[in-house]
Amino acid sequence: MAADYYSLLGLQRGASDAEIKKAYRRMAMKYHPDQNKGNKDAEAKFKEIATAYEVLKDAKKRALYDQVGHDAFESHMSGGGGGGGPHPGHHGFEFNFGGGGAGGFEDLFEELLGRSRGGGGRGRGARAAEQGRGSDLRFDMSLSLEEAFAGLQTDITIPTWVTCTNCKGQGSQDGAAPTACHACGGQGTVTSQQGLFMFERTCPSCSGSGHTIANPCKTCSAAGRVRQRKKIRVNIPAGIESGARVRLTGEGEAGMRQAPAGDLYIFVALKPHAFFKRDGRDLYCEVTLSMAKAALGGSIEVPTMEGGRVRVTIPEGTQSGSKFRVRLKGMPMLKSSLRGDLYVTVTVETPVHLSTAQKEVLRTFEKESDAAKVQPKTSKFWKNLGSLFG
Repeated sequence: MAADYYSLLGLQRGASDAEIKKAYRRMAMKYHPDQNKGNKDAEAKFKEIATAYEVLKDAKKRALYDQVGHDAFESHMSGGGGGGGPHPGHHGFEFNFGGGGAGGFEDLFEELLGRSRGGGGRGRGARAAEQGRGSDLRFDMSLSLEEAFAGLQTDITIPTWVTCTNCKGQGSQDGAAPTACHACGGQGTVTSQQGLFMFERTCPSCSGSGHTIANPCKTCSAAGRVRQRKKIRVNIPAGIESGARVRLTGEGEAGMRQAPAGDLYIFVALKPHAFFKRDGRDLYCEVTLSMAKAALGGSIEVPTMEGGRVRVTIPEGTQSGSKFRVRLKGMPMLKSSLRGDLYVTVTVETPVHLSTAQKEVLRTFEKESDAAKVQPKTSKFWKNLGSLFG
């Protein structure tokens, strides 16, 4: 027996739409194939979760599921369809779920509610376009912090489906108009009855398009698209953060026979930097000071992301761990002329390998100094320690 859809998502019946969406995202991330490579159980679980969400996110489907249970949905889904499963990934990008597996749900509800198919259902053209829509693509892009600071325009090349140039995506060798499919009468779907329910599935003869090609294109075999490597210009905005996603509408897979193309999603990851660390719009760095510089004060020059240097004033008596803020020297903010800040943390180095004369100078300093005044933290520490242990 199939698992309860609510239980699969860790929900109780009566959960809100927001709770359903949140639970799905959490469970999908946990069991996604990319996070569980080679784990068949996790892959099966991921598909179950996706199926449950497809039903529960739709008010009509959810209402039917609450009343009837799995019977209607499982019988309908087992009848074939457009293949909504994940495609294998290719060198840094992956294909997301395509459309089409549950094309007849609205028609099923129309039958249950006694509606006319011509009244509220999708038209043949809309169903065919949805059925043949190209899949979305994913490309993982690794950037340096400098590239994220300045922004980047670059070209990427990916293997994908593109519109066939021989038939211009029509699928016909001679440009003749397609004819209505004899199996479904141009509807794109065929129906069957099980008990009191009427079920609709994608027509296997025309793959849901509602028509057939008498003289198929010799290049694409009537698909209207061919497989090849495609070069795409990508613009990465200045200030982009690691984990951000850039969407290129219509740059995914070409659709079947002039159906809409999918989208391309660029997922950005930033490489570690040798000097700077980033936290949102701010940058952080650490510098080392000599004991003399920290004691006497002065100034230092610190590199900036734009390639220059900025002067930072070091007060007398600066302690190790002190942090200084340099305004507007951090990362640029997206869609804004503003920038974050740069924070400089100092570490004071204790001298090593001293000469005899240098050691004597320090001994004289230690002997003649008023410890409570010159080194108040050290003096206070030992005083408190003495009071604790006598």
